[in-house]
Amino acid sequence: MRENIERQKDKVLAARLKTLRVEKGWSLDQLADQSNVSRATLSRMEKGDVSPTTAVLGRLCAAYGMTMSRLMIMVEDDFLPLVRRDDQTLWNDKDTGFERRSVSPPSASLGCEVLECRLQPGTEIDYPAVPKDNAPLRALEHHLVLRDGELEMTVNGQSYVLRQGDCLRYKLQGPNRFRAHHKKGAFYTLVIL
Repeated sequence: MRENIERQKDKVLAARLKTLRVEKGWSLDQLADQSNVSRATLSRMEKGDVSPTTAVLGRLCAAYGMTMSRLMIMVEDDFLPLVRRDDQTLWNDKDTGFERRSVSPPSASLGCEVLECRLQPGTEIDYPAVPKDNAPLRALEHHLVLRDGELEMTVNGQSYVLRQGDCLRYKLQGPNRFRAHHKKGAFYTLVIL
């Protein structure tokens, strides 16, 4: 049953990606130029033939000027006060070893969201561009608490090594990078305002 739910979400995500492109009035070639994602990959994603990786979603969100979380909420149901663990959206990028659980998803009526993320040992994820759904008015405020493992982060040109219990607070204003420890991996909670 869970596989059917995940397939359905993949179909909704594929349809949403196509809708975003059409709303911009872009062809697949134009989106490929804007996002640095090949036309063939974009076409296969929009048809639901392949699921996008974290890196690809990051590039698409940057091209569309929105956060990945904002894109994902477009795929989710309306705001509910109680979000049971079994109902929290879990997204896996098997290519990169990134797992993301939307503990408290974004909503138009709430000012923050909470994510629970796991990076498998040795996982590296680069986000070359900043989502711009609120720019230039304000940078997105992040509070990342490392719950287990070790994580090297580069944020706004500064590198940090986080160990269990450490909290990194920052306003996201430039490219960023996540690198999980090669043996321990990383498990963290991220609050975004």
